[in-house]
Amino acid sequence: MARPRTIDDERLVAAAVAAISRRGPGFTVAEVAAGAGVAAGTLIARFGSRRGMLEAVWRTASAGSVRRMREAADAAGPGAGAVLAAMLAGAEAIDDPDVAANHLAQLGADLADPVLRGLVRDDLAARRDVLAGLVAAAPDLPRAPSPAAAADLLLAVVNGAQLAWSLEPRGALAARLRRDLGELLGAWGAP
Repeated sequence: MARPRTIDDERLVAAAVAAISRRGPGFTVAEVAAGAGVAAGTLIARFGSRRGMLEAVWRTASAGSVRRMREAADAAGPGAGAVLAAMLAGAEAIDDPDVAANHLAQLGADLADPVLRGLVRDDLAARRDVLAGLVAAAPDLPRAPSPAAAADLLLAVVNGAQLAWSLEPRGALAARLRRDLGELLGAWGAP
């Protein structure tokens, strides 16, 4: 009979995200284990491998990102404010250029792995779907392109701004995103 789990996956994934924040793709399973307060063998037993752990990170992060986007949009009410709130959800978590660079470096490594690239693609599709729905329901964005095209443009602006900010961090990332997204949403607003 297997022993019951006393450490949940969320705690292990959170330790992995913290290690990625500190070291990017150079993180080790031992660092994650130390951060979670478990033995490295526990991580391997749970996830099978370092890649298995990264798969769990992507699944957990994607679900959390979509949930935070929806919650922020719901709190803002319908319209451009909901779109902006959804896009800013999570930006506060990365307000250090070194952390942003480490996450971007990990993303680059993940894109080289076909399985992880598929999870990145799934995450992008889930966030795109949320944004397309919000744009479609936004009466104050009459000049927006189709909801699918608008979602693609919003994601391109955010991803580009995050990269640019990690290279030239001036001010807070959330302020940069608010400015860039405000310009785009303003162009789509009522005349």
